Amino acid sequence: MVPSVNNEPPSNGSTGKPTLKTVAQATGFAVTTVSRALANDPKIAQKTRDTVSRAAKSLGYVPDRAAQRLRTGRTKVISLLINPGHEYLGFTHVLLNGITAALRGTGYSVTITPDFIDSDRVSVIQNILRNNLADGIILSRTECFDLRVRLLLEQDFPFVSHGRTEFTTPHAYVDFDNESFARQAVRWLHKAGRKRLMIVLPQAQFTFSQHLRFGFLSEVREAGIEHIIPEDLTIDTPPGELAQKLADILRSDAPPDGIVCVGEVMALAALAAIDDVGLVAGDHVDMLIKQASPVFDLMRPKFRSIFEDVEKTGQAMGEMLLRRIDGEPPETLQRIIGPVDGPHLRD
Repeated sequence: MVPSVNNEPPSNGSTGKPTLKTVAQATGFAVTTVSRALANDPKIAQKTRDTVSRAAKSLGYVPDRAAQRLRTGRTKVISLLINPGHEYLGFTHVLLNGITAALRGTGYSVTITPDFIDSDRVSVIQNILRNNLADGIILSRTECFDLRVRLLLEQDFPFVSHGRTEFTTPHAYVDFDNESFARQAVRWLHKAGRKRLMIVLPQAQFTFSQHLRFGFLSEVREAGIEHIIPEDLTIDTPPGELAQKLADILRSDAPPDGIVCVGEVMALAALAAIDDVGLVAGDHVDMLIKQASPVFDLMRPKFRSIFEDVEKTGQAMGEMLLRRIDGEPPETLQRIIGPVDGPHLRD
């Protein structure tokens, strides 16, 4: 018979935090059984695991990560490298929702490390590896020949990248089909009667910039319509400067009448520019927006948009990273989420 668990920890003469021994005393199980039950060992009966889990929760037991690291060699930490500036509003929050959903119940926590795209991005990885700060890494803003990816592949360290690379060695990734997005954006704007389209791209070293460029150019050439790609602007140009330079383009002799917006920040800058030059958005200039938050559902006039499910992306990356940590080969951990697979058109 399993002893009942009280809400109060047994009196053991200690005022310190509850330990495995505290949980063992409360349940009547051996310390080793409690340890294995909390680790969700399938060799321990489910009823025992449930009893130990309830007791640990009631007692406020929190695993000692330092002791776990000594015992298992694992930190139970995932490191998320994220660019503080982003083309989406609330990107980090939404991505984290997905990652933490994947890690729920595993004992893993997430640490966020700023990944400034104009700094030494490799040194951040080296610091994590050198000091054993995480069991796995999630990368964002992946480059075509990303030196961070090369280092992690050389070290055989578990990671998942948000975006693909052009390395021949396989690695785990989750990516959005930006080529398909660009193609669909051009088709929809062309169907709406727009004849001169513009897109502002990410910096050229990022893989998704190449995918967007290829999709956009392929489609405008096939449709036989004019296009503009301002090479002195990127989606990371400060929003105020971006709006000002877009306004200059709209005042030119050959302004665009349709804009493909790679993200919500770009769309806000475009709206400001359109208004600043005295034009009417949706009338003189139409837009199609790559959207990841509900903000533009409240904008008037309404614009067509393709929704990129960043939360789903985060959950997929979290799940894949856990599988990679457990030894699953990277070539089985690759996923591209396209406009048909989850995202949808909003009119």
